[in-house]
Amino acid sequence: MPSLVLKLVLLFVLCYLSVCQACNKVDQDSLFFLTLNVSSPHPLNWSSAIDCCLWEGITCDSAGRVTRLWLPWRGLEGNISPSINNLTHLHHLNLSHNRLSGTLLASSFSSLTLLETLDLSYNRLIGEFPSSLLPNYIKLIDLSSNQFQGMIPPTFFRLTRNLISFNVSNNSFTGLIPSSAWIQSFCSIRILDFSYNDFGDSISPGLGNCSKLQIFRAGFNHLSGPIPDDIYSATSIEVLSLPVNLLSGYISNEIIGLTNLTTLELYSNQLTGAIPKDIGKLTNLKYLLLHINNLSGSLPPSMMNFTNLKTLNLRVNNFGGNLSAFNFSKLIQLNTLDLGNNNFSGSFPSTLASCGLLTAVRLASNQLEGQISSEIVALESLSFLSLSKNSFTNVSGAIRILMAMKNLTALILCENFINEAVPNYDYSTFSVGFQNLQILGLGGCQLRGQVPLWLGKLTKLQVLELSVNQIAGSIPGWLAYLPSLYYIDLSYNLIWGEFPKEFCRLPMLASKQPYDQLDGTYLELPVFVRPSNVSNMLYNQLSNLPPAIYLRDNSISGSIPFDIGQLKYLHVLDLSHNSFSGEIPESISQLANLEKLDLSRNSLSGEIPAALRGLHFLSSFSVADNNLEGPIPSGGQLDTFPASSFEGNPGLCGTIGERSCIQPNNTIVSPSVPSESSSKELGYGLIAGAVFGFIIGSTIGILYPPHSLKFLQRLRLRGF
Repeated sequence: MPSLVLKLVLLFVLCYLSVCQACNKVDQDSLFFLTLNVSSPHPLNWSSAIDCCLWEGITCDSAGRVTRLWLPWRGLEGNISPSINNLTHLHHLNLSHNRLSGTLLASSFSSLTLLETLDLSYNRLIGEFPSSLLPNYIKLIDLSSNQFQGMIPPTFFRLTRNLISFNVSNNSFTGLIPSSAWIQSFCSIRILDFSYNDFGDSISPGLGNCSKLQIFRAGFNHLSGPIPDDIYSATSIEVLSLPVNLLSGYISNEIIGLTNLTTLELYSNQLTGAIPKDIGKLTNLKYLLLHINNLSGSLPPSMMNFTNLKTLNLRVNNFGGNLSAFNFSKLIQLNTLDLGNNNFSGSFPSTLASCGLLTAVRLASNQLEGQISSEIVALESLSFLSLSKNSFTNVSGAIRILMAMKNLTALILCENFINEAVPNYDYSTFSVGFQNLQILGLGGCQLRGQVPLWLGKLTKLQVLELSVNQIAGSIPGWLAYLPSLYYIDLSYNLIWGEFPKEFCRLPMLASKQPYDQLDGTYLELPVFVRPSNVSNMLYNQLSNLPPAIYLRDNSISGSIPFDIGQLKYLHVLDLSHNSFSGEIPESISQLANLEKLDLSRNSLSGEIPAALRGLHFLSSFSVADNNLEGPIPSGGQLDTFPASSFEGNPGLCGTIGERSCIQPNNTIVSPSVPSESSSKELGYGLIAGAVFGFIIGSTIGILYPPHSLKFLQRLRLRGF
């Protein structure tokens, strides 16, 4: 008997190894054809000498038929061969996160009637939705992050009975979000993601019938009209995300029926009305993002029940009421609070001190007043604090309190403390103060005094904003010894003296190695930079901000140092509206990354250096209202700027100017039109260049559409 059992076991093993799992010839040939159309930096170990059921990414059933083709993240390039349609026993197909391109043929999947998983996400595929797919058993479809376009045919969904997850985000699909005509067939659907496409019109009713739906995303489209009421009947929803659309109307109090909701994203729409008064019944809510709408009213008291809330963002609305009367003490999980650009009144809410996990707070652009309480030091994890554009007082007390917050990296207090004195402290006080501060904004405060010595202790400071004050005296050269400083704004002050020669050796602007070592970590609340001629762009990494020196509108005199050409990583140089004299140093042409150069309204003389035409990234330029003379250099970027960039210099002539130049041999050089070649050379600079100013924002990683940009105000570190 034992010998019989042993023979049976050996027979089973032999069957498994040599017969039962031997790869089907049709399937093996089909896979070979697939490799003919694709390449990879690390070739697949597919060899005819090896059973294809043992190939990388291949799984077979007991009959040797390929049931699983799983090759994500393999660097595959090329087209998907039609031979894949011969794998008729395929259940799972995953070719995601590769570089596959081309159009899927109409018959590409027509024979794959057993397919349950189709994941072609993060490739470069084009064309229309593969309508030939017969989804009898399909459970997961992910075509996200490709270049598909056209409409999604309703006929596809009428055949669906088992679909659980459907993701077509980040493509160019158009038409309507599929309507209730097919939604009712989604008996088991749990995930629907239509975000980042070109869908339009309103959201059709029907989602309320999806009793198992957990995630619905349709943000970053062109959806309009109200939020359909029946969506509040889909009680299993955990994530409802419809941001950056044109949705209007109000948020119904019926939303409290979505008791499983953890994420509600409705930001950057045109919603009106108040926050539902009973919204606090959504006790599972972790992320509430309603910013950039037209919402109004006060914070409902029921919001005090948000014991699981991590992020609350209501920025850029019309909310009001006494903020200090709201009790934040129960929001013990809160990490990020952004209530900027509203109409809140009162003082800094002392109950925030109970929110020990807070890392970012923005209360900018409200009507808050009083002094910053010492209770704020209880927020030991706080990294980002913006209180700009309120009516806070006692800047010395505020700095003294806040310097004790060891984790603070961004402090933005602009447009407060009006006409107070610049805070000065004993230099030794800052031996432990602001140890990690990277951004300091005190602009627009009309502060009186001089650049304080204690700034020299902020060894991690990268961004210094002191514009629109009454700071007098000369610019201290020791600022240049701050090892991380690369953005300086001292414009609109009463500063005199000369351009500090020490600035020509700023480590972050003069050397590649320090610049490459900029902190690449993400900001808790991102920073907006305002380029010329394009939409506001958002940066959520401090290292992506443009290196800049703004000294505009002061009384700085003397010449521009020749050594300024050492600042090879400088993007913006604004010395306008001062009293600089002498010639424009030709060394400025060595600033290869320069995007804005403004030397207007000074007393500069001599000629414009012809070498400036080599600044290929320059998109904003002005030498207006000086004493310059001679021909305006032609070629490169200099051909692209309007006459206003050169006006107010009677001695200038030639290209762009209206006056002809007489050469020594009495030949006349007339104003000329830029050549075709120079115009083409311009194009890259216009796209790459930017005129910069800070606005602090709050949404991670997006460009806002025109309808929401109307809320975004001007000016560097103020207002947001």
